[in-house]
Amino acid sequence: MSEPVAINPRIIEALYCEALILSDEVRHTFTLSGRLECAGADEDLTRIALSSEGLRTTTRMMHAIAWLLNHRAYFMGEINELQLRRHGRLSPDMHRSEPKQLALLEPPVIRLVEATRRFYERLLRLDQSWRLTEQGRSSAVERLRERIERRLVS
Repeated sequence: MSEPVAINPRIIEALYCEALILSDEVRHTFTLSGRLECAGADEDLTRIALSSEGLRTTTRMMHAIAWLLNHRAYFMGEINELQLRRHGRLSPDMHRSEPKQLALLEPPVIRLVEATRRFYERLLRLDQSWRLTEQGRSSAVERLRERIERRLVS
């Protein structure tokens, strides 16, 4: 298995650009999707599905952009690592959709929702990898405590 990729400013910038493009597609798709091509009883269910998935997808992308903005701020020195760890978490449940509602939508809308889900899952993996890598490092206080203990034992 390969080593986890460390988060760096170039990765964050590339993901941020991708998130902006996806978010613009989401906004455009769910703004213009008020015109439904089905009629009858399914129309109400389809409208509800469209509204629900639109809200889920928009919220998913808002969380992704917030996470990326926090990392950008960290790399620019605007926030410290403690602030990033405290406020830069992704919700693990944000990538889920309702399969029954999703099935009522048009294929292009479904593909866009799936693209945002895959994007968010990538961010989750990157965040988890970063948190695991950082947990392996000891803090300055822990290193100092270990040095003092070693001297006391010697």
